[in-house]
Amino acid sequence: MSDSNTTDFTNPSTFILLGIPGLESAHVWISIPFCTMYIIAILGNFIILFIVKTEPSLHGPMYYFLCMLAVTDLVLCTSTVPKMMSIFWFNSREIDFSACLTQMFFIHCFFAIESGIFMAMAFDRYVAICDPLRHSTTLRNPIVAKIGLAVVLRGSMLALPCPLLARQLPYCRTNIILHTCCEHIAVVNLACADTRISSYYGLIVASSAICLDMFFIAVSYTQILRAIFSLPTKDARLKTFGTCGSHLFAILTFYIPGLFTLLTYRFGHHVALHFHILFANVCLLVPPMLNPIIFGVRTKQIRDRMLRLFTHKGT
Repeated sequence: MSDSNTTDFTNPSTFILLGIPGLESAHVWISIPFCTMYIIAILGNFIILFIVKTEPSLHGPMYYFLCMLAVTDLVLCTSTVPKMMSIFWFNSREIDFSACLTQMFFIHCFFAIESGIFMAMAFDRYVAICDPLRHSTTLRNPIVAKIGLAVVLRGSMLALPCPLLARQLPYCRTNIILHTCCEHIAVVNLACADTRISSYYGLIVASSAICLDMFFIAVSYTQILRAIFSLPTKDARLKTFGTCGSHLFAILTFYIPGLFTLLTYRFGHHVALHFHILFANVCLLVPPMLNPIIFGVRTKQIRDRMLRLFTHKGT
């Protein structure tokens, strides 16, 4: 195995995930908060799915999009955390080349899907507040399903070229990935050929998709704020804005760390590698952990149903 790290090869059978370079001795301690966040994310998102499924009053567009978000969060964190924990706990660093490319696809695909779902949720809030009389007809169940399908197809099409381009590259430097997961640029940097097409695709597509989604979200909330400030009373304005508070907070926890990670990976050459990898893992875990908490606490219908569920169990 030691020779395979340095010998020339164009079709590696395995990669070695190093974990967090420079902090190997602290892997077990680092795993504790990451594992805790993962458990909270799993439990929280499953509770959201269970509550929406069992409560008929929550069978509406906003909660269908919330279920899509919960499923996306479950896939996003589960595609990385189990392997990360095996590195931290059991020093199991090897990952099959095909499995590595599959993980790469899932990370980038479901990151794009989550961004698209936030855009869809912003559209839902726009229709509900700016044109409430047409909300039930504009966002009927078939329309919600088509929006969800379009978001999934868009994420898949945006992410698929990343592993396909990475598969075509020759890897003759090393098979050691300085990361806890098969992130696109971390893998492509190991290639000994011209990687500009793959790198530019990753940068341009990721930036354009996120910026486009953020643009439509900003347009939606501009119209929402105009509608809110045109309401006659302060109580009405606060009550209407409260329906958007959880969505806005979830957007901030998703986009701000994500953009910071993208920019530091591409341009922050002086940022310590271990800091970047730690922050990248936080970005993959914090939104899935916080989203069910944000929507569970801030959304009255879910909060009341959750209280009834646990009160009934306690009784």
